[in-house]
Amino acid sequence: MEARFNMFENEIAAKFGRRFANTAMVIAQSPLPKSTQELVSLRASQINGCGFCTDMHTKDAAAAGETAVRLNLVAAWREATVFTEAERAALAFTEEGTRLADHHHGVSDETWAQVRKHYDDDQLAALICQVALINAANRMNVIVRNPAGSYEPGMFDSFVN
Repeated sequence: MEARFNMFENEIAAKFGRRFANTAMVIAQSPLPKSTQELVSLRASQINGCGFCTDMHTKDAAAAGETAVRLNLVAAWREATVFTEAERAALAFTEEGTRLADHHHGVSDETWAQVRKHYDDDQLAALICQVALINAANRMNVIVRNPAGSYEPGMFDSFVN
């Protein structure tokens, strides 16, 4: 399986990709826990059917020490006991922020209250940006049908300026 369009071989797409990756570094360096960042990215990618990002964030999370049990239960997080209350709030926020068309008012007041309970302003800013960024990445990869399976942790490190 090959992508419809190689985003790395096109000058405009590659420039955008570098800026996109640099934007991601702002979130990666934020006080939002790395495990939460990966769980959020994985869950949004599952919802959006983005195989490439699901592959990437599963492997990045595992490389950072995330357990297979937690990774395997992200799609069923509501029924799982392995996530903290803060992570559960972030996952609910991710789902509502990803499924905007399914929620008349986007993120519910109840979910907003839960994330405010568990995350300070800097962490919340990073969480908002993470949800927005992963949804954009998912859309690009789904549009070009970027295949999953070949990602290796760290393979894009040299891509960031």
